Amino acid sequence: TLGSINVYISTTGTVYPRNRLEIKPPVGGRLESILVKEGENVKVGQILAWMSSTERAALLDAARGQGEEKLRYWQEAYKPIALLAPIDGEVIVATTQPGQTVTTSDAVVVLSDQLIVRAQVDETDIGKISLKQKAVIGLDAYPDIKINASVDHIYYESETINNVTIYKVDLVPDKPCVYFRSGMNATIDFNTEGRKDIFLVPVNAVH
Repeated sequence: TLGSINVYISTTGTVYPRNRLEIKPPVGGRLESILVKEGENVKVGQILAWMSSTERAALLDAARGQGEEKLRYWQEAYKPIALLAPIDGEVIVATTQPGQTVTTSDAVVVLSDQLIVRAQVDETDIGKISLKQKAVIGLDAYPDIKINASVDHIYYESETINNVTIYKVDLVPDKPCVYFRSGMNATIDFNTEGRKDIFLVPVNAVH
């Protein structure tokens, strides 16, 4: 029969944020409220959370014992600190709870601008991989879903894993993918060669 045939390089990979950005408070204090949740898309400049500095938190706690009027006065006089989104992206971590004490080293929210798949390609196959090359991604969590993607970046530095030299390759889905979650395991088939409209012979006919 007439048909098409393709040659693939198969490997494994993991879903990662292309850019992972941790939003940390400028001063230590207490988280008053968090306005976003995981999976939510945010815009640059959007308020993600409100927090009080250590001094403001202590002052408000003291004012609560003096009545609601005193508390409202200090809430208006001493404004909370807004934590803003510096990029357009997706919230991938938002587990901090209101009332929790935070320091300047604590990430209140973590943003990702885009989730990609980072594949591990054996050095014997890396010469067959090129930028913009087409590939098909399968996720272990969704075995029936196939995602078309393209090679976005090939890393120049190798790594040795179990005595095997590998190179990392980043792939970007052709369309936004709602199935991606950071840390998911994936299988990748790189389309290295193909022919269309050629004669195909069934394998069981060849002896």
